[in-house]
Amino acid sequence: MEDINALVDEHLRRALTAEHGRSAHLFLHDGPLRQSVIALRDGTELGEHDSPPAASLHVLRGTVRLTEGEEERELPAGVVTELPRNRHGLRADGHAAVLLTAVTAV
Repeated sequence: MEDINALVDEHLRRALTAEHGRSAHLFLHDGPLRQSVIALRDGTELGEHDSPPAASLHVLRGTVRLTEGEEERELPAGVVTELPRNRHGLRADGHAAVLLTAVTAV
């Protein structure tokens, strides 16, 4: 069992001093199921990348922008959304932390 708030606090602190502006921790790995906390310093981007077969993003702190091609969606704290199956990216507007839930196989 993990304390999500403690993980967010720890990884936001790490992201603030990290060269690349982010810190992540995979805390649940059960077969194809993965859950990770990802903390991003203000303005930090996760460049465009592929999606697993199924994934969701829960914004725990701050606001992030989810990009897919030319489209962009602002996601404030508290929002949970399905991630697109197409290539996408993520950018922090202010310091932010998200919970990524992914299923890597079907």
